Amino acid sequence: MGLKANQLRRLEKMYQRRIPPTEIVTPEFARQLTEISHEVGRQIGVLVDRKGHVTDVVVGDATKIVLPAQDRSRLGHSRFNGLRCLHTHIRGEKGLTRDDLTDLALLRLDLMAAIDVDPSTGLPGVVRAAHLLPAKAAHGNGAAGDENGEVETFRFLDPRLPGHLDIDFIELITSLEEEMARNRGARRASDNRDRAILVGVTTATMAEARDSMDELRELAISGGLAVLDEIIQRRPTLDPKTLAGKGKLDDIIIRSLQLGADMIVFDRELSPAQVRAINEATDLKILDRSQLILDIFAQRAQTAEGRIQVELAQLKYLLPRLTGSGAEMSRLMGGIGGRGPGETKLEVDRRRVRDRIALLEDKLKHVRESRHQRRAQRVRRDMPVVSIVGYTNAGKSTLLNALTNSRVAAEQRMFATLDPTSRRLRLPQDQEIIINDTVGFIRDLPKDLLAAFKATLEEMEQSDLLIHLVDASSPQIENQIASVNRILGELQLDAIPRLLVFNKMDLVELEELENRRRVYNAIPVSAIDCSTLGALVNEISQRMVAEKATEAAYEVVEA
Repeated sequence: MGLKANQLRRLEKMYQRRIPPTEIVTPEFARQLTEISHEVGRQIGVLVDRKGHVTDVVVGDATKIVLPAQDRSRLGHSRFNGLRCLHTHIRGEKGLTRDDLTDLALLRLDLMAAIDVDPSTGLPGVVRAAHLLPAKAAHGNGAAGDENGEVETFRFLDPRLPGHLDIDFIELITSLEEEMARNRGARRASDNRDRAILVGVTTATMAEARDSMDELRELAISGGLAVLDEIIQRRPTLDPKTLAGKGKLDDIIIRSLQLGADMIVFDRELSPAQVRAINEATDLKILDRSQLILDIFAQRAQTAEGRIQVELAQLKYLLPRLTGSGAEMSRLMGGIGGRGPGETKLEVDRRRVRDRIALLEDKLKHVRESRHQRRAQRVRRDMPVVSIVGYTNAGKSTLLNALTNSRVAAEQRMFATLDPTSRRLRLPQDQEIIINDTVGFIRDLPKDLLAAFKATLEEMEQSDLLIHLVDASSPQIENQIASVNRILGELQLDAIPRLLVFNKMDLVELEELENRRRVYNAIPVSAIDCSTLGALVNEISQRMVAEKATEAAYEVVEA
């Protein structure tokens, strides 16, 4: 728009020009760029491949150019995209702009170079260029750093006239990619975990956001990730397209590249549209909180039932996020009768997912029936059921082991126990009960996961008593108690009697523990010290006796 015919012809002829592969730019090519840029009053840019061929010519405005979308099939953590950008600066900019550096990082260009345009003659001035630096394996965060510990992303070449650029371009890029490959191999040899940056976007207070981020870090570590950095952004409203906004998303992606991250984990559930928009901006793997929790559950599932439940939850989460574009969607763009190649790959994928969901739901139905039969047998034997519930990592499995002298796997990490476990426990007054260890709860537990684990959670419906176990040493004790109570309410388990128990009393000062015990009317214990469990066992026994007496009284009245 706004260009004369001869100007268009001169721009089109640039595709016929070739720059020697070892040179960044020749004086002749730089002069051709600056003269036409000066004439039209706009920035002119070209993308050049490593053979020196011009692949794209871009006309911008007076302050910037917008580079076309690039094929990312070549991209990897050990390679650039094989293109360098040469463009003009016509307003006397003192160096590369923020937009220039953002494009260099996000598109993983070989090089970004800006050629100054003399405002009076249109002749080329100095060339200002920069390239990305490989992330260093030697630094703790996995990125190149200066003596102050700051991460360096770019290396800026000395500004020089086009004829004085004495750099072998191919040799430079080859050495950079070789260093990237070596560093990545060294990192993998020392630590083969996926490396992640955690991102929290909130409209709440920073204190609440910090607490939520701390929990996300625990989830990430429990899921086997190496956490490189944490970024929190507070906004008046969440951006509906990218959650964090385009500018902040660019900063996050650049930071990920600086540190050599493999993925970005967001501390809230992303909508399908947000996932698509973020994936369009980066080739890094994108996870949200729900996906991370589902992945942890998939790692922990040991029984066939647990694996069915996790797979069902993952497929229900995946179904609305399956996307397709271009030729894949040709049936949607066909003429009369929907002409096209027939069922698209996207439609096939969706159909297969729906079929698989139906099959898994049928299997879960049989699981529920089997559980119902086992519960009926327990009812006939008149054995009371007590279930331990609570926030993840509160020590439920450790308490079960201590009470029943069992060896259920117990670890100091989130969701260490996934599959429910039942054990017999003999109480002091010669009573026998069934005690269940259930899956841990967490704030914002994915709804698909709750639905899939309904068969497991149904064990709690038949409970005569719920032991609500709380980590007394947690700074988030109030929020964790509220989260568990809310989830129990959603599961319609409010009517079952509850006993609040504070675990890890050995990690809390006695005065603070006593204050919390009085406020919440809780029983303090330490699951790793059996001598502290007497009060809890006696309370369970008394409640079971009272429950049995109540049932007997009802039977007498009915008789």
